[in-house]
Amino acid sequence: MRTIVLVVFGLMLSSICMAMELSMPSIFADHMVLQRGQNVPVWGITEAGAMVEVSFGEQKKTVKADANGVWRIDLNAMLASAQSRVMTISAQLNGDNTELNISDVLVGEVWLAGGQSNMYRPFRMLTGKATDPKYEPVAEYLRKERDTANDSLFRQYRAGKDFSVLEEKNQGRGTWSKAVSGSVNEFCGTAYFFARELRRELGVPVAIIACNLGGTKIEPWIPMSSYQKNDTLKAFYKNEIDAYNENLASWNQENVDKEFEQEMAKWSVKAEEAKQKGKNEPRRPRKLEHPDRNKQTASTLYNAMIHPIAPFAVKGAIWYQGESNGNNLPEQYAMRLSAMIDGWRKAWGQKEFFFDYCQLASYKDVNSEPLDETDGWVIVQNQMRLALEVPSTGMAVLNDIGEANDIHPKNKLDTGKRLSLWALSQAYGKNIVYSGPLYKDSKIKGNKILITFDHVGSGLMVGKKHLMESTVEVDEPLKRFQICGKDGQWFWAEAKIIGKNKVKVWHPKIANPVEVRYAWSPNPEGANLYNKEGLPTSLFKTSD
Repeated sequence: MRTIVLVVFGLMLSSICMAMELSMPSIFADHMVLQRGQNVPVWGITEAGAMVEVSFGEQKKTVKADANGVWRIDLNAMLASAQSRVMTISAQLNGDNTELNISDVLVGEVWLAGGQSNMYRPFRMLTGKATDPKYEPVAEYLRKERDTANDSLFRQYRAGKDFSVLEEKNQGRGTWSKAVSGSVNEFCGTAYFFARELRRELGVPVAIIACNLGGTKIEPWIPMSSYQKNDTLKAFYKNEIDAYNENLASWNQENVDKEFEQEMAKWSVKAEEAKQKGKNEPRRPRKLEHPDRNKQTASTLYNAMIHPIAPFAVKGAIWYQGESNGNNLPEQYAMRLSAMIDGWRKAWGQKEFFFDYCQLASYKDVNSEPLDETDGWVIVQNQMRLALEVPSTGMAVLNDIGEANDIHPKNKLDTGKRLSLWALSQAYGKNIVYSGPLYKDSKIKGNKILITFDHVGSGLMVGKKHLMESTVEVDEPLKRFQICGKDGQWFWAEAKIIGKNKVKVWHPKIANPVEVRYAWSPNPEGANLYNKEGLPTSLFKTSD
């Protein structure tokens, strides 16, 4: 009996001590970078009613924790600083002073990097042998960058994988690291080259908050509240949660384990047979995940991975995702992307929150005949173009740097650079050409359709790009335009640049054209309309 009492007392004491701890989200840790030029929220949890003090640089602020022990202090806007400093957070708990010290803190530019595998993919996954030998020079460049990286003022916070279907978590988990030999191996390639450009152009410390997960649709990254924006999203969310609850109620871990063991036993036999015949082994069975760990359930990744970071001060976000939505309601992608951006912006509550994203890169076999409207990859690409209507957003066009045989193209250098151009112009006021040509409008004149473009820079040109080299102007006909008449039959079109921002398109067999499309393919190899700054034109169609 005495033993039981002591154990219970110990557990009670432990609970009391935990309640009185001074704790903060994991992103507040050694080597972090704070956003310059705007208020910087610092927050955590402690004993209800405790006075909390935050000291950093010349600033010292106090606040009283609320009835739940939650507290937040906003530091005043600061100038960029490469000086390694300590942030001290202290509180009076039960008469004792508790103190946390966060060391090696810098002030500079901070960006959130979200999405699926093409954003997640770190150097250790990018530097292997290229799927197609012609891209091996890109892989070699990445290896050299990995081996020579040595910039302690360039940092990354890598958020740990986590799931939460119904609860918005606050703690999160992850670690900070520096872009130096060894640790740079875990830096996201796309985000790395984006941030490297900011380092070069701005000359201040730069940090990436890498919060992404491979193979994910956009739906798990959308906040629960954003699904209330319209009836379509409401219905989708309700169906998701109903399915989750149904799966949870019927889940039997013992049966799942037994079925997996049986599948593995069958696989082992087939794998051994393949080995004996000198063939590749069959795909290894995958164990069913518990419903709580389904990474595709609506809001589950926002709740567990994004919410614990908000409202850590950032300049904005970059996003590379959409591959997993090509077969999942692709025609609604713009709606979902818009809802996600709106939800993230509300969670951060900043005056400005820039959002720049990647249009899907070219992938799959090249089509020899004009493509119709039904390809999901193309629909997502076009939906991304339409999402540019959301204020303070930007889109990096990647239809000239993908790989037909690899959904994860190695050229993350140009990907990051093109994202950085939008950021440098929008967020930092640089007077640069930051986008390739984008469709503006069109007019039918006789047997031709005249198309006008925005973002032409110094003017339109026919261009050619090779790997990571700069685009060069070439004397070749425009390619990858397609045109149709009232019968809806599509033909490869003739096209010609007729001014700084105009192209005329026609086909000798079509007297009364009604629509033009450009680069309308998952892999529009040969698409060659650029501006003279070397940035490619996005796919488009001239009618809704």
